[in-house]
Amino acid sequence: MDKLSVTVGPVTRDLPTIQAGKAERVPLVEFIGDSEFTNAAAQEMLALIPEGTDILLTVVTNALPLTHELSDRSGIPYVCARKKRRTYMQSPLIQDVPSMTLGVHETLWLDGPHAERLSGKKVAIVQDVVASGGTARALTRFVERMGGSVSGYMAAFRRGEPDLELRYLQDLPKLAEG
Repeated sequence: MDKLSVTVGPVTRDLPTIQAGKAERVPLVEFIGDSEFTNAAAQEMLALIPEGTDILLTVVTNALPLTHELSDRSGIPYVCARKKRRTYMQSPLIQDVPSMTLGVHETLWLDGPHAERLSGKKVAIVQDVVASGGTARALTRFVERMGGSVSGYMAAFRRGEPDLELRYLQDLPKLAEG
């Protein structure tokens, strides 16, 4: 299978599938550069935001435009962790991500002033796709270290059965090795 068709709101996309390691192919969801798809997903995800959420937290990747649009529509501010340390970061928090679906070990960095915005807040973690939950758990550790609490986990898509209470729009199927 080279493509997987998904529809979010009024928008349909044929997602290419890519080989992830030796075991399987995965659908490649791309929000970056696709404002129509991003806006449709953000609009549908508004209903998933847990009541009482003070701030959204994501990683600067494909989920960033999605989180930005959610913030714009809901009025809830957001904070982003990065996958690289930036020279301007002040007293950043550092968190390892033990396992990634695509087989890449990563470290997340959260600038100190951004981390302070999580202090005492109810934080919803936003991702594009959640498979194992490893990134969500790493983001949770940032929230906990700052004395905040996680109000919930949200994603446009879920792949597999992550061990978190996840609010999501659609399941993506597991695909056989290609």
